[in-house]
Amino acid sequence: MLITTTPTVPGHDVIEALGMVSGEAILGANIFKDLFAGIRDIVGGRSAAYEGELRRAKEIALQEMENEAAALGANAIVGVDLDYETLQVGQGGGMLMVSANGTAVRYQ
Repeated sequence: MLITTTPTVPGHDVIEALGMVSGEAILGANIFKDLFAGIRDIVGGRSAAYEGELRRAKEIALQEMENEAAALGANAIVGVDLDYETLQVGQGGGMLMVSANGTAVRYQ
């Protein structure tokens, strides 16, 4: 399935808009990842653990959105928007949330 951030499918005619579709993923980051990410914040550098979790959450959210579109009979999703949030949960850590939204369409 074609997934694009553009409002149309470049080079093709959209013949039917089937509705909005979405996918969400919320993943917990354990206390050790939080600890090492905090150290990275102090000394600088990238947090590979968080980057990996963000990638995984994005893939899950996109897959859920694609599954929803396929169930509607779509062959593409246009106007895709990804949103990222962190949710603080108590003192022990946080959650990473990714949501993906778009419009399921059929094109020729």
